[in-house]
Amino acid sequence: MDSWDPGNPFAPFKSKIDWEVARWAKLRGPGSTAVTELFAIPGFAQMLGLSYTTVAELNKIIDADLFGQLDFHHEEIELGGETFDVYFRDGIECIRALYGNPEFAPILVFTPECHYADADQIVQLFHDMNTGKWWWRTQVKLEELREGATIIPIIISSDKTQLMVFGGKTAYPVYMTIGNLPKEIRQKPSHQGQILLAYLPTTRLEHIQSKASRRRAVANLFHECMRKILEPLKQAGVDGLEMASGDGVIRRVHPIFATFVGDYPEQLLVACCRSMRCPRCKVPPDELGDNVLYEDRDLDEILEILASADDPTLFTRNCAALDIRPIPQPFWKDLPFTDIFQSIMPDILHQLYQGVIKHLIAWLKKIYGENEIDARCRRMPPNHCLRFFSKGISPLQRVSGKEHRDICRILIGLIIDLPLPNNLHPARLLRAVCALLDFLHLARYPIHSTETLEQLDKALTHFHENKDIFIDLRIRDNFNFPKLHFLKHYMLAIQLFGTTDNYNTETSERLHIDFTKDAYRATNHRNEYDQMTLWLIRKEKIQRHDKFIKWRLSPELLPLTRAMRLSTPYVLSHEYKVAKWPSARSVDFSTLASAYGATQFSSAISHFLIKHRFPLLSAVRAKRMARSLPLPFKSVATYHKIQFLPLGATRGDAIDAIHARRYNAKAGQSARFDTALIDISTAGSEGESDVHHTRIAQVRVIFTLPKKISSSFFPGSETPVHLAYVEWFSPFLAPDEYHGMYKVTRSCESDLRLSSIVPVSKIIRSVHLFPQFGPVTNRDWTTFDVLENCTAFYYNKYKDDCTFFATFRSP
Repeated sequence: MDSWDPGNPFAPFKSKIDWEVARWAKLRGPGSTAVTELFAIPGFAQMLGLSYTTVAELNKIIDADLFGQLDFHHEEIELGGETFDVYFRDGIECIRALYGNPEFAPILVFTPECHYADADQIVQLFHDMNTGKWWWRTQVKLEELREGATIIPIIISSDKTQLMVFGGKTAYPVYMTIGNLPKEIRQKPSHQGQILLAYLPTTRLEHIQSKASRRRAVANLFHECMRKILEPLKQAGVDGLEMASGDGVIRRVHPIFATFVGDYPEQLLVACCRSMRCPRCKVPPDELGDNVLYEDRDLDEILEILASADDPTLFTRNCAALDIRPIPQPFWKDLPFTDIFQSIMPDILHQLYQGVIKHLIAWLKKIYGENEIDARCRRMPPNHCLRFFSKGISPLQRVSGKEHRDICRILIGLIIDLPLPNNLHPARLLRAVCALLDFLHLARYPIHSTETLEQLDKALTHFHENKDIFIDLRIRDNFNFPKLHFLKHYMLAIQLFGTTDNYNTETSERLHIDFTKDAYRATNHRNEYDQMTLWLIRKEKIQRHDKFIKWRLSPELLPLTRAMRLSTPYVLSHEYKVAKWPSARSVDFSTLASAYGATQFSSAISHFLIKHRFPLLSAVRAKRMARSLPLPFKSVATYHKIQFLPLGATRGDAIDAIHARRYNAKAGQSARFDTALIDISTAGSEGESDVHHTRIAQVRVIFTLPKKISSSFFPGSETPVHLAYVEWFSPFLAPDEYHGMYKVTRSCESDLRLSSIVPVSKIIRSVHLFPQFGPVTNRDWTTFDVLENCTAFYYNKYKDDCTFFATFRSP
């Protein structure tokens, strides 16, 4: 520590360059060999004034002079006469690192809370873990033992992952985080709200011939390792321990295992359940497809059976009677205030996207055939929020969760008016598909209320009421698979532990890259875990020091803060952005008509100017005056894109966009004119969540008026900076009784499309329309001309989360 200089914010490094090179080498640079060769270039280190000339010297500085207390322990676990290596950190120290991080101090939560949407406290809200009922119940139990307890809910996730694209090399990381952190922090690896707790053995025990014995041995090994890792939680959970948060306040905290996050095989392994069983309840395997909530597994009953483990025959028989595996020492057996069966969480990635939705897509392919579905897919109108599947969805191989999510946005549009075999009416099929899509979107709400949870349950019930259509079509014999059954547990899990984004396996899938795959690539692939753990420790030290330097250089820098948004599950307020300079500085009216399709631009802009100059004029008189208005300009500057950003965000955070561009042969760009939702209410955008205060239009031109006419037509008022020429679709009427979407057509007047000029500020967001293809898709249509050729459309409510929230109606 002699290298520390109080006046040098980069210490133990000599200068900013010295530090930045070290940071680059450890966080962004190539392998250690390549970095050493770079440092070995004659004069390189001297010219930059580096305090190290090799990677070994840099590592020595990091190891000796940078703070970092989360070292790994290496122990051997003996099981069945064999030893297995496990690498793990002290769980209490991991908790202390998260709980005591100064950056997290302003955002930590320490007590359970009840949030309500109404003054009468009838409609309860659920979002973060401390708004769930589990925290309240556990707090009451602790207070009965000893007052003044602060709960630290422990969230554990585990999942095997491939280390190499080719080959069978795998790793078995275990991650830890705490429920005191807001879920927004836990979801983002860049905030480092998750810690790698352990690497478990990945042995398959292939020398054991019996498959049943092998599975039992692997399960015993897992639980023995986890029992060793989580051993410190037993006493600390009951007695508590003093721990300082990042602001220096010391509390008596009780770290308690709260939830486990993992896919179905991991859930069975943790809960010691047999295959094709539910890890939460006692549903029989042949009734998994029923819409019935069965009795929860009884922890006391299981613990009583575990007490009989000394008699192997009796123990095995008792376990079989309860459909659990004969694991004598599960890691959760002695953990205080832990009900492992209640702690198994919903998993949207594997249960919905890679589970039920994956099955649903396969069923629809069998019903309608891949050719017709792919033909529709290739002719969907483009939209900023949607992925364009240029070859359809059938050629996709090893479809990821993200790809299934993208397919869900257009899935109902691929089948909406296709006829069913044997002349069956499509009503039940459309209702079943929409019910699952509704359930998926509702399950992803970041804030739930007692009302939206009822909608969630109704959507699932609606699917079960209509699911027999798949049996009638001979696609399914039954629906007895665990992932569909588990949807019945979502409502209770959200009430207990908060919304599903508190425990999403997508987070752990992303952590595999940072904590496992990148670490493996940095090794020589021999004795890799010793190298991986050391590489990770050094990386975390560099990241910690980087934050410390930023604080030293800018002590006034505000720490993390949290802006809770409890009014609606999604932010509907936004601001629009267009390019600083126009895409075309001067486009005459004739070009607007021929290249942009704005055939009535002159009359539309005249009517717009008259109405703004004389707002009290009747529509008839305004139209008459517009015909005789001499326009002092014949061209406008046009823009080809509008971006929509959350309030206060940067351009890189665009959540939506609208394109209105002409054909560009030089750039190889087809013409594209997106559809948008326009606010037509007189009270501004307050009615945007109500479709009857809005209307769909196709944006043809985004432009600005010449400055010289502003003073003439907008005296004493604020001039609209950006305007849009739009062509209207019909107003919203009633949603379809089968799929709940609104049907719209082009609005015409005297055989001409109804058009007008609107301020861009009136555009709420982009809209995606499903073309009404009919029984057979017209193969001459393309994605860029389908809006011109098709005559009727359906408003896609599944385009994005905001659209769904604004248009969803419970069945």
